[in-house]
Amino acid sequence: MGLSDQEWQRVLDIWGKVEPDLPAHGQEVIIRMFQSYPETMEHFGKFKHLKTLDEMKSSEELKKHGTTVLSALGRILKRKGNHEAELKPLAHSHATKHKIPIRHLEFISEVIVAVIADKYSADFGADSQVAMRKALEIFRNDMASKYKEFGFQG
Repeated sequence: MGLSDQEWQRVLDIWGKVEPDLPAHGQEVIIRMFQSYPETMEHFGKFKHLKTLDEMKSSEELKKHGTTVLSALGRILKRKGNHEAELKPLAHSHATKHKIPIRHLEFISEVIVAVIADKYSADFGADSQVAMRKALEIFRNDMASKYKEFGFQG
């Protein structure tokens, strides 16, 4: 299930709008993920003490992590599916150290699409959303394959 050149262009065009403010977007993604899928917080020991929205919004550590997440995703998306070099170390840490289930990658993928849709509705129409979902699905499927190589069923 690859993306056409046009679909990749849609993904990269919208990512070009997201990228200039990764800290704010990353923070929003992590906060929404914690709010929408509270079980994801169990994998983030350093954020478990953040109980309220205000605490999450004021956490520089949470903002920093959101930036890290979206920076890594951006590097992967820019490879247009040819992301082995970027994906392998990420999959290794997520499988062997953090033990992040694939379903949590599904959760964050939906949150990413929702955040982009809210922030850039005029530029992120149905076709672009479909393309982004497909790109994120490729990422998740490749992560799942790597997880298995590392002995984690995720």
